[in-house]
Amino acid sequence: MAVRKLNPVTPGQRHKIVNTFEQVTTDNRPEKSLLRPFSKTGGRNNSGKMTMRYIGGGHKRRYRVIDFKRDKDNIPAKVATIEYDPNRTARIALLNYADGEKRYIIAPIGLTVGQTVESGKGVVPETGNALFLSEIPLGTIIHNIELRPGQGAVMARSAGSYAQLVAREGKYASVKLPSGEIRMVLITCKATVGSVSNTDHALERSGKAGRTRWLGRRPRVRGVAMNPVDHPMGGGEGRASGGHPRSRKGLLAKGYKTRAPKKASSKYIVERRKK
Repeated sequence: MAVRKLNPVTPGQRHKIVNTFEQVTTDNRPEKSLLRPFSKTGGRNNSGKMTMRYIGGGHKRRYRVIDFKRDKDNIPAKVATIEYDPNRTARIALLNYADGEKRYIIAPIGLTVGQTVESGKGVVPETGNALFLSEIPLGTIIHNIELRPGQGAVMARSAGSYAQLVAREGKYASVKLPSGEIRMVLITCKATVGSVSNTDHALERSGKAGRTRWLGRRPRVRGVAMNPVDHPMGGGEGRASGGHPRSRKGLLAKGYKTRAPKKASSKYIVERRKK
């Protein structure tokens, strides 16, 4: 995977850096049975009140149903295609199972068309296979990790991210997460072997404000540009820096710990994330 820089023939292309889509194997339409409508909220809740600002517009999309649970155990599946998904940073892979069912999964690095992948007990820990943490060798690079058995993957899902299985003791396994945090997870939780595809996503640059609007993100107003009634950092004569960085509600930002000190799940954190 790589990125390419465009020739600056227009102002919008001067700083534009785009993906080469090397891992994508098809230009065809996505699997129709796995598409769902994807309506936009515009940042508004069910009563029409705007609860999130700077959201709206964007290109029309349809949601691809992703199999985060990988619960079709011991049924082999062949990788049919590796596709682009407009709803996430990673690539997705279409699996054709031996019983005729089709499912999308997050595509790891190194997954190829025609490759066979499986999930469940007794499965070989190869790229794309989903296993219980009790069966994955220590030191293995993993992604799509469950936090509770049967819940479905919630950790290490975005482009280029991965975790590492570092230890096992009793009914818990210690996993080093992308943030650097080492956390205990039940060994009955599933994870997929390998790291998530599209590692060069972080190198991309939109090149112009319009491409950000296509993603449904509206312009964000800085706190220091507001009035004091609207933001704690607003107001002042001339251009003021705004004092200590705070949120709109007055909470300190940039380094201030917001995690509840007596949170119940803190006992599962072996080592906090690195700053």
